[in-house]
Amino acid sequence: MEYNTTRNHLIMREYGRHIQKMIDYVISIEDKERRQKNAQALIELMGFLNPHLKNVEDFRHKLWDHLFLISDFKLDVESPYPIPTRETLKAKPEMLAYPKKYPKYSHLGKNLELVINKALKEENPEKKSGFANSIAYYMKLAYNTWHKELVHDDAIRNELNAITDGQLEFTNTPFVKAFRERDNRDSGRYQRGGKNNFQQRNNGNGRNDRNNKNNGKHFKKRFK
Repeated sequence: MEYNTTRNHLIMREYGRHIQKMIDYVISIEDKERRQKNAQALIELMGFLNPHLKNVEDFRHKLWDHLFLISDFKLDVESPYPIPTRETLKAKPEMLAYPKKYPKYSHLGKNLELVINKALKEENPEKKSGFANSIAYYMKLAYNTWHKELVHDDAIRNELNAITDGQLEFTNTPFVKAFRERDNRDSGRYQRGGKNNFQQRNNGNGRNDRNNKNNGKHFKKRFK
């Protein structure tokens, strides 16, 4: 019997051990033309076993890369795509440049500063007014996100005038729904069973009205 402890390492589990054994067999083929035909057949079989790769862009390129990876880069065949190497596989990507943008108005963010600069360059009066209204709405929304109390429109207008040196002034009053905590009294009333929650009372004999109806006696339902 063959145990897993005696088998070689399974490089890609999604293809299974049989594919890996087939690739090992193709590596051992000495005839180059026959080895190339078997590699082509393996690519078709790998694509059949993994149909989800067909939704991936250039999926055949991925299959060829997987073929060389499973063979531990020992397979000597021609590929319609650049043949990967061990060095390119283990190469670390270049470090991304961190965006060094320091907003002038940190409490509003960098994006709003870009919108303000674009609004100041706008020559159309209607579009410029629309920019001002949108900026004022966002300023009020950002303020209410981090504060529980309402902000007055005059405060937004003064801050916008200070930022733009009076070049932008909004005409529409920005409406933002204010944050309000839930009244604890209302929540406690529903938890205790308030006047809107009706509960059926038992009568003096310890039996409810339904049992009394079954005995031929009719009583009115009583509610709290």
